Amino acid sequence: MKQKRIILPTIEEAKAFVAAASQCDFDIDIFYNRVVIDAKSILGVLSLDLRRVLTVEYSGENEAFEAFLKEKSADRRVA
Repeated sequence: MKQKRIILPTIEEAKAFVAAASQCDFDIDIFYNRVVIDAKSILGVLSLDLRRVLTVEYSGENEAFEAFLKEKSADRRVA
């Protein structure tokens, strides 16, 4: 299981995240505190506090999705 910390500060970025996740053929969860959401659910993702650092958990391989996560990395933006 892989975990990445990301920030999606705008609705447009959240929509792009869901679109990228939807291209994957494996389960992807995104969570903050105890709330766990299916990352392919636009309503679920938009229900999260987008001002916070979110954790994405997944177990498959998808180069485009991982590139998207790297671009939205919380570690990269905070530094």
